[in-house]
Amino acid sequence: MQKRKIPMRQCLGCRTMFPKKELIRVVRSPEGAIALDFKGKAPGRGAYVCHSAECLRKAQKSRALERAFGVPVPDEIYDALTAQMEEGENGE
Repeated sequence: MQKRKIPMRQCLGCRTMFPKKELIRVVRSPEGAIALDFKGKAPGRGAYVCHSAECLRKAQKSRALERAFGVPVPDEIYDALTAQMEEGENGE
């Protein structure tokens, strides 16, 4: 029996590879809207950040999301990511 391949993605903050399910996906929809995609199924271009606030700060400072999407990322997206990370830390 063959093992299933686990899809890996790179965190934009720390540049480390993780299984896709362990990361938060940020998606730019075909209409150009940027949002968080917790299910990983939304259509559009995706970029990934791990659940570390430090990685999010690094990604924001290096403008990694802007480069990944080719458009400016509003501060609300960073705020929502930070809130999601804090929520995840409290829930563990």
